[in-house]
Amino acid sequence: MATVLLKNNITSQTNVLVITEKFKNEFGLPEKVENYINEQLKKDDVKVVQYNYIGKLVSVFIIDSKLKQNDLNEKLRKHAATFCDALNSNKLTDVYIYNQTKQPNLSLCAAEGLCLANYQFVYHKSNFKKTANTLKTIIVANTKINQTQIDHLNIVCQANFKARNLVNEPVNKLNATDLSNAFKQMGKEAGFKVEVYNKTKIKQLKMGGLLSVNAGSVDEPTFTIMEYKSSKAKNKKPYVLVGKGVVYDTGGLSLKPTAGSMDSMKCDMAGAAAVSCAMYAIAKAKLNVHVIALVPATDNRPGFNAFAPGDIITMMDGSTVEMLNSDAEGRMILADALHFAKKYNPELVIDMATLTGAALAAIGSFAMVGMGTANDNVKKKLHETGFAVNERIAEFPFWDDYNDLLKSDIADQKNIGGPYGGSITAGKFLQKFTNYPYFHLDIAGPAFIAAKDSYRGKGGTGWGVRFLFEFFKTKKKKK
Repeated sequence: MATVLLKNNITSQTNVLVITEKFKNEFGLPEKVENYINEQLKKDDVKVVQYNYIGKLVSVFIIDSKLKQNDLNEKLRKHAATFCDALNSNKLTDVYIYNQTKQPNLSLCAAEGLCLANYQFVYHKSNFKKTANTLKTIIVANTKINQTQIDHLNIVCQANFKARNLVNEPVNKLNATDLSNAFKQMGKEAGFKVEVYNKTKIKQLKMGGLLSVNAGSVDEPTFTIMEYKSSKAKNKKPYVLVGKGVVYDTGGLSLKPTAGSMDSMKCDMAGAAAVSCAMYAIAKAKLNVHVIALVPATDNRPGFNAFAPGDIITMMDGSTVEMLNSDAEGRMILADALHFAKKYNPELVIDMATLTGAALAAIGSFAMVGMGTANDNVKKKLHETGFAVNERIAEFPFWDDYNDLLKSDIADQKNIGGPYGGSITAGKFLQKFTNYPYFHLDIAGPAFIAAKDSYRGKGGTGWGVRFLFEFFKTKKKKK
């Protein structure tokens, strides 16, 4: 990971990303370089110029004042990600960000794009040190950014990388117990409490959803409770985050149809990675909030006494579910966690899960599907947060009509609602286990991607960490 630093000085003998409205050579670039940049910028529609001189890279980014602020921020993150690739291709170790505009925040966006794009998951390669990226230092210069903002940026990037690492680890390296141990380690590093329930405790609590999914596995399930409470917490009642922790999903007895649809299913715990690593960032930054995170974890396999389509499962809240598809397992384990959350009388519960292929089919990997019972002010804040970090929410209807699709002749409800509105019926299933303000986020599309997408890279993206950190960082005290 590259580290972001704050300095005022800059010389011409550095790699530099210049953010400007009208380029000015204020740091002693050679006349040849200055003339080349200016000549390129005279051309129609040229907004970016890159130049390599004596082994040093210069990139000039002209901001478009017509763009909305969030769109400009994202465009700059993506440009910085491209520049990061160039720096690493040239085996360079450091870069300065020089901001000639009156918008200091643009320096943070550029630093974020550079830092996030520098991520690699190469630790299982025997020669990974030879293939590792060379960029180590990102220096923000000539701006009104303060040290706290730099610290927060480093923390959230580090947390995002931790989430990517968890998602990218295969199940033979990260089962449910390994995942809970990773949470314990993050708790020690960042300063939040971690308690892990084993299978005996889970049985005592009668978490039927989690136990039923785990019945086909040789590995035991875990249920992890993480808590961070600032002495200056702005919220009297805790916020609760719930993350789906299916460390590998074969589909169970409803086996996924092809090997190609299963080989990336190590990513099915991306919701758990997001909420736990957000907790890491929140605690390390010492935000003034009280937040609890809950993660039910298991793999979903077709072995042993695996739950079978047609089974009746008694959930933790005492209700019954006619299980008709074992590949709709995420909602089964989340339901127990959502019922467990009632004990906290929470201000708001947000769950995050790679829950349905229907969400991916509906909106692709450009956003997460959201729905819930939270009030309009909370929803507005969630949407604003999504646009601020470009982890946007596409909100779906949450009408009670969809409950009819979950009706069962022999149990309180089914675990699937049929071929239509799949992401919504999944959310409606989960709602039945709540009695508090609630918002469901389905991150099946953006949590794991098959091809590189700018600073999100390939594989696990860490989606949700930046979103949750930003949501709580900008949280105001409730009147």
